[in-house]
Amino acid sequence: MPSPKPSPVPSPKPVPSPAGPPAPPVLAEVVRSGFVEGRHRGSLVLLGADGAVQLALGDVTSPVFPRSANKPMQAAGVLRAGLELRGERLALAAASHAGEPFHRDLVRTLLAEHGLTAEQLRCPPDLPLDPVEREAYLAAGGVRDRVAMNCSGKHTAMLAACALRGWPLESYLDPGHPLQRLIHTVVEDAAGEPVATVGTDGCGAPLAAIGLTGLARAFRSFVRAEPGSAERRVADAMRAHPEYVAGSRRHDTWLMREVPGTLAKTGAEAVQAVALADGRALAFKVEDGGARSLGPVLARALALLGVASPVLDRVGRSPLTGGSREVGEVRAAF
Repeated sequence: MPSPKPSPVPSPKPVPSPAGPPAPPVLAEVVRSGFVEGRHRGSLVLLGADGAVQLALGDVTSPVFPRSANKPMQAAGVLRAGLELRGERLALAAASHAGEPFHRDLVRTLLAEHGLTAEQLRCPPDLPLDPVEREAYLAAGGVRDRVAMNCSGKHTAMLAACALRGWPLESYLDPGHPLQRLIHTVVEDAAGEPVATVGTDGCGAPLAAIGLTGLARAFRSFVRAEPGSAERRVADAMRAHPEYVAGSRRHDTWLMREVPGTLAKTGAEAVQAVALADGRALAFKVEDGGARSLGPVLARALALLGVASPVLDRVGRSPLTGGSREVGEVRAAF
C-alpha cells in the first residue's frame, strides 16, 4: 500500500510590523575619515522672541525628562519657599557643577551657614563631573563624596529651604513633600503646561516630565520675568556666575559668558535648553543620549536663532581621533 502523501506545509503568513511613531530626524552625523559611521537622532524646537515656534524637528510636544535642565525651576522653588540665596550661592543651587574646588568649598560653606551637614544630603556620593578635575581629585586621594556630586548645590538649597520652613529634612526628596509640591507648581507655571509624569532623577530628586516646547517656554519665561521675581533672580544669578552653574571647561559657562543675557542649562541624556535675553529660546533632546552630539547640535540651533559669536565654534567642536591625530568630527545635520 503506497504511503500517504505528506500534507503540504502552508506558507507562513507575513507578520505585519506594529505601527509606531516615526523615527526622529537626524540631528548629528558622526564622520570618520570622510565616512559617516553613525547618526544621532532627536527632536528640537526653536522659539522666536515673541514665543512662537519658528522651527520644530521631530516630536516637540510629547513629554521628556529634561533632567538637570529643570534645575532653574527647582532653584526658583526654594526661593518661593522663602530661602534667601543670592549671587554665587543661588547659581550653585541651579548647578550641575564640575566638582572643582570652588564648587565643593561653597557647598560646604552653604551647609555650615544653614546648620546642616553633608551626611544629611541625599544625593549619592560621587566623583567630580569634569574629567580633568576628576583626575586631579583622585590623584590627591579623593574618594566618592556627596559634596563632590554635581547636584550637591541643589540638594543643599533644598535642605536649607526645608530647615527654614520647619519641613521634614529626611524626606525632602519625596514627591509629596511640601517643597517638591511647590517645585512641581513652579515647573508647570514656567512651562505653561501640566507635568505629564514624575520620575526620579539620577541624584534621587523628583523629576518632572514636560515637552520640549514647554521646556523652551520655561527658559524664555525666566529671562523675561519681572526683576525681583524668583524666576528672574535665578536667571540673573546663573548669568552673572556661570562658572558656578557648570564649571571652567563646559559650554553652558562659555555661552553665558560670551553671549550677553543668555541663560543655558544642560541635562543628562543630551538635553539642552537656552534662552536669549530678548526671549528667543530653544530646547532639544538627542534620542540616544549621546553627549558628543550635544555641542554641534547646540551651535547649529543657536546659529539658526540668529546668534553670531565666535563662541559657537568652540561650543560646536566635537572632534574624533585616530591614534593621536584628528580624523573626523561629530557635525550637525540640519
